[in-house]
Formats: sequence, C-alpha cells, structure tokens
Amino acid sequence: MRLPLRLLLALIIAAAIAGCGFHLRGVGSGNLPYKTMYIALPDTADVNIWLQRYIKASGSTEIVEDAKTADAIFQQLSDNRLKTILSVNAQGRVREYRLQLTYTFRVVNQKGQVLVPSNEVALTRDISYDDSNILAKDLEEGLLWRDMTNDLVNQIMRRLSIIKPKNPDAEEDSE
Repeated sequence: MRLPLRLLLALIIAAAIAGCGFHLRGVGSGNLPYKTMYIALPDTADVNIWLQRYIKASGSTEIVEDAKTADAIFQQLSDNRLKTILSVNAQGRVREYRLQLTYTFRVVNQKGQVLVPSNEVALTRDISYDDSNILAKDLEEGLLWRDMTNDLVNQIMRRLSIIKPKNPDAEEDSE
C-alpha cells in the first residue's frame, strides 16, 4: 500500500513541475534565429571553442567554415582582460586582486550589414592573494578566468537568442 502512494505522489509532483513551465537553464534557450553562423575568431580562442560547443548543443544553428555561406557572422570587437590591485595589508603587500573582463561583439550578414548591434558584456571577480601560496593562487586565478569565459559565452548565447535581429534590407528601403 505504501509503494503506490509514493508513486502517486511522485507523479503528482512531476505533473506540477511540468505544468508550471519549469525547465533546466540552457534547455531550449539557446535557439538562435539563424540557420548558419560563422564565428570570426581564431580556432584556438577560448570564446570560439565555448561558443561552438553551445551553438552545436542548441541544435538549431549550424556552424560553417566559410563566411560567404553564413546567414550571420559573429565578430569580436574587443576583448579586454584586466587584473588590478583591490586591497593591500599594513605592510603594503597585496591582499586582493580584481579580475575584470570586458567583451564587445556584434553580428553582421555577408554584406557587412549589422544584424545585432554591438553588445558589451562586463564581468568582475575578486580574488584573495597570499604570498605563501603563490602556485595555488595562480591556479585559482586561472580557474576564475576560465569561469568568467564560460559565463561570458552563456551571456552571449542568451543575448543572441533574445535579441531580434534587424532586417537591414527593410531599413535601406525606408531611406
């Protein structure tokens, strides 16, 4: 008697969660409005690697190797990474650093007409520093930069899937 009651309760909870529109982050949100896309970045760039993974996982857009065959071309306008001193101790030694990442991108078509105007993503992380653990802090800093790059690509994908691309041909006709 106890097993059917648990099964019934599990089914009710599953139906309630499915009925409220719940879905995991990233599921269905990465659908881009382009059939094909070219990423104008070096093959070894971290942003290119992560962006290709996310776009391929979304399944709605195909990455092409030639910009001439792409509906949209992703262009990086700037990628600034900055490490600044946040605080020092009484002896004048660094206690904390601030890592800042500012990335600007846009999407154009084959003719160079802007589909998505330039967007800027700014990320900041603070990291404590200790002279006695230099290797560990270097590894921690590397992990933070990697985490920031992953967060950057997540934000780019969200923006690309939400922003409605402009129709440059319609704007030319109205002028």
